[in-house]
Amino acid sequence: MTSLSTARITFVGAGSMAEAILRGLTADENSNKQRITVLNRSDVNRLQFLQQNYGVSLAVDAEQRAEAIAAADVVVVAFKPKDAIEGLLSIKSLLKPSQLLVSVIAGLSITTMEMILGTSGQPIARTMPNTSSAIGLGATGISFSKSVTSELQELTTQMFASTGIVTIVEEARLDIVTGVSGSGPAYIYYLMEAMIEGGVRGGLTPEAAKELTIQTVLGAAQMVQQTGEAPADLRRKVTSPNGTTQAAIEMLDQHQFAIGVTKAVLRASERANELGKTISAQASEIKF
Repeated sequence: MTSLSTARITFVGAGSMAEAILRGLTADENSNKQRITVLNRSDVNRLQFLQQNYGVSLAVDAEQRAEAIAAADVVVVAFKPKDAIEGLLSIKSLLKPSQLLVSVIAGLSITTMEMILGTSGQPIARTMPNTSSAIGLGATGISFSKSVTSELQELTTQMFASTGIVTIVEEARLDIVTGVSGSGPAYIYYLMEAMIEGGVRGGLTPEAAKELTIQTVLGAAQMVQQTGEAPADLRRKVTSPNGTTQAAIEMLDQHQFAIGVTKAVLRASERANELGKTISAQASEIKF
């Protein structure tokens, strides 16, 4: 079995999500970082940036890109959903049944990938990580095609465990994983923006408001994790009758805060499904 420390991994696509995963994979100073190769269509400066910061290899010209894909144990496709068909077709002839194909493309189903690749025998891991993977606090949902062996499942799990926590789910549940954790960091950042703005309007300096907000969010998350208590129970404990927190919660309720967040999670999930259906429809119109 190929171990994570020796697996040759090639990233096709070098955006923020690819970088987040790279950071986790290269965190061990003793690992051979050059076994990991990054490539994209044309942005050489981006590839050089990743090489300088993480010590990985890069593939620039067509021959180097083809060699990096063909020689990999794991090929990670990390391009945008709109580029999914073109991107998969560009590597189709280079893939081998022994290679694990890992997708971090939102909404793109295993069935659609198999349709584009023209095979149901390619081992495919469909994943939904989030950008917090960049600091080792990511949350990743993973589903596998039928041809993924237990050894390859373990390799995939180890790969994303290096960036945070991993949850194995049925593929039908990956869209809601997108809604909860894939897009989730943005909800928290949006909340933090509003908290900082409130602090500034109340007379704090932007720096003080930001510092207090960061520590408050960090502390709240740690409280849930370390105590094991439900968020609702912790909220009730700090909400004294007729106190400041109750007044604040009542204001949030007036603006349907909880309803809005719940609907946001479901809408993100719905959008992921829409993206997947669009790619599938486009793929079905092409003669592969």
